[in-house]
Amino acid sequence: MKTNKSYTKRIKVTKNGKLKVRKAGQNHFNARQTGAQRLNRKRSQTITMSARARNRFLANA
Repeated sequence: MKTNKSYTKRIKVTKNGKLKVRKAGQNHFNARQTGAQRLNRKRSQTITMSARARNRFLANA
């Protein structure tokens, strides 16, 4: 079975095996957000994924 390449491009695996993703909604229309909202969305987010999904979507994770 092939791995899902769109997932591998969006998710980074850290040294300890955590999954880091960029928060959605930051490409445009950011002027109406408060400064705190913009700053909060700059920070990356960690996600949890089951072992089965990890093998399916990520090649070497």
